[in-house]
Amino acid sequence: MTDTVDKIPAPSVPPEQIKAIPVRHYGRWVSGVVVIAIVALIGIAFSNANINYSVIPDYLFDPGIVSGAWTTLYISVLAMVLGVALGVVLAVMRLSSNPVTSTVSWFYIWFFRGTPVLVQLLLWYNISLVFPVLNLGFYKDEMNQVMTPVLTALLGLGLNEAAYMSEIVRAGIQSVDEGQTEASHALGMTQGQTLRRVVLPQAMRVIIPPTGNEFINMLKTSSLAYAVQLPELIKKATDISSTSLAVVEMYFVACIWYLFLTTIFSIVQYYIERRYARGSTRNLPPTPLQRLKKNLRMFGSFRRPEVAR
Repeated sequence: MTDTVDKIPAPSVPPEQIKAIPVRHYGRWVSGVVVIAIVALIGIAFSNANINYSVIPDYLFDPGIVSGAWTTLYISVLAMVLGVALGVVLAVMRLSSNPVTSTVSWFYIWFFRGTPVLVQLLLWYNISLVFPVLNLGFYKDEMNQVMTPVLTALLGLGLNEAAYMSEIVRAGIQSVDEGQTEASHALGMTQGQTLRRVVLPQAMRVIIPPTGNEFINMLKTSSLAYAVQLPELIKKATDISSTSLAVVEMYFVACIWYLFLTTIFSIVQYYIERRYARGSTRNLPPTPLQRLKKNLRMFGSFRRPEVAR
C-alpha cells in the first residue's frame, strides 16, 4: 500500500496591476497656443484702435437705444408670427393635389426667396406708385398714409419669412411616416383633422429647430428696416452717432444689444427643442448649465486618458 501524499496547491500569484498611461496629444497644446495668440493679437489691435470705449456704457441704456431695441423685438415677433402662419398655409398649398394652389405656392416661394429682402422693403415702401389710393369699400385712404414704416417692415419681413417657413413646414410634414396619415383616414379622420391632430404635432420636432434659427436671424434682418425709416436699433444708433460723433462706438452698442437678444432667445430655443426631443431620444441633451459645469471640469485638460483593458 503506497502512501498518498497530499498535494498542496501552489499559492496563486495576483496579476500585476495594469498601469494605463494617457496618450499625450501635443497637437492640442499647439492649436491651443495658436488660438490664444490670434485672440491676443485681435485684442491688442482693438485696444490700440482710435475708439473711445469709455462712452459705450454711457449709451448702452440710453432711452433712444432702449426704444430701438424694443422696436426691433416688436417688429421681429410680429413678422415671425405672420411668416409662420402664412408659411403653414403655403406648405399645405404646396403639398396639395390641386395644381392651381400648388403652382401659386411654388411661384410665391420662388419670388420671395429669389429677391433680396431690402428690395422687397423698398418696393412696399413705394407701393403708392402702383396703388395711389387704398379702397376697400369700407375704408379709403391714400397709400402713402397707410403704408407706415411699421407696416412696411411687417409686410416686407413677414412675407419674405413666409417663403422660408413654408419650406421648413413642408419638410416637417414630409418627415412624418405616411402610415400615420393612412391610419388616421382609416379611423375616419378628415384631411384637416389628420393634419392638425396627427401630422403637425409629430412634425414639430423637425420644425422647431430651424424655426428658432429663423427667428434669431429675423432679429438681425430687421435692421434692414432702417432703409424705410423704421426707428429700430440701427436707426436709433445712427441718429445718436450723428450728434455725438461716436459712430463706431454706437455700432458697438447696437452689437451688444443684438448679442443680448439673440442669446436670450437661443436659450429659449434650446429648451423648446429639448422638450420636443423627449419622445425621440433616450437621453435628453444636457442643459446649458450642465454643459458649463462639464466644460469647467474639463478645462485645462489637453490629454484624454485611455481606458485600461
